[in-house]
Amino acid sequence: MVIVQVILGGITRLTGSGLSITEWDVITGSLPPLNEGRWAEEFRKYQQTPQYRLLNSDFTLSDFKFIFFWEWFHRFWARLIGVVFAIPFIIFLVQRRFRQDMIRPLIVLFILGGLQGAIGWIMVASGLEGDAIYVKPTRLALHFIFALGLLCYVFWFALQLLTREQDKVTGPRLRRSTWWLVGLLGVQLIFGALMAGLRGAPAAPTWPDINGTYLPRLFPDGLKSLAEDRITIHFVHRNLAYLLTVLIAVWTFSAFRLRPTRLFGRARWLPFVLVLLQVALGVATVLTSVHIRPAKWNDFEWMAQLHQFVAMLLLLSLVANAFLLRDKRPSVL
Repeated sequence: MVIVQVILGGITRLTGSGLSITEWDVITGSLPPLNEGRWAEEFRKYQQTPQYRLLNSDFTLSDFKFIFFWEWFHRFWARLIGVVFAIPFIIFLVQRRFRQDMIRPLIVLFILGGLQGAIGWIMVASGLEGDAIYVKPTRLALHFIFALGLLCYVFWFALQLLTREQDKVTGPRLRRSTWWLVGLLGVQLIFGALMAGLRGAPAAPTWPDINGTYLPRLFPDGLKSLAEDRITIHFVHRNLAYLLTVLIAVWTFSAFRLRPTRLFGRARWLPFVLVLLQVALGVATVLTSVHIRPAKWNDFEWMAQLHQFVAMLLLLSLVANAFLLRDKRPSVL
């Protein structure tokens, strides 16, 4: 459900739907407008936003209903995750079906989920002020990376419940390098979110060069360019991808030198396969960005969505390997 929620967030961004709901009503916002009067009221609220005035002033009510659906469904799915979590949690807690060491991580998980909802609203609010027609890219990046952190937390907890100590492999150096790769990938994912927030792909829709050169003009505004200049972000994002590919290839070679358990034997080849696929999808996303059309879902949107999805799988594959590697062999298995 968390993976689906991130995918829905990507669709919401690609369809330009994120600012269609101008209020954060946790309870009353669960249902969409149920009659024409309510639809007209919601449309009037959207017409007061800078996005409507500066970008979508030609929108009809039908156009508005389309973007409203994706933002509403994104929020609805978040609420549904909360319900799916809370009801069995309360029942199992009352019935004492949890081990004691499971309760605190589950409470932390619930708090993190609520915090992610608050970060989502802070992001949306940034696009309702002044002359903004989109949310601030830095807040989009925060929302995205926090969602991935939440996903990794859930995944790690699940691995603790589903695996045995006998599934792990002793490899302290490889484990440390795995965590370094996770950190570097996290930085790369932040730059990917900045690319998305700034509509960076069409700024340089060429490959392997960047608009005809391999070293474009970088940092025109100093360090601010790392968060605001599309070409600088584009350059960093591409070259981090190449660096990650090389480092994961080296990591894979080292992983195959260890005597594996059955589970680690399956997991250790995944990062390299996924990073190659991710690079190919990144290139395809850049090249198809010339086909972007307002309010149209074309091959660019498919590539961008697949690029985001495989990024999640790559992250989870590294986290899984970090979990399956241990620093030292336990005294008793």
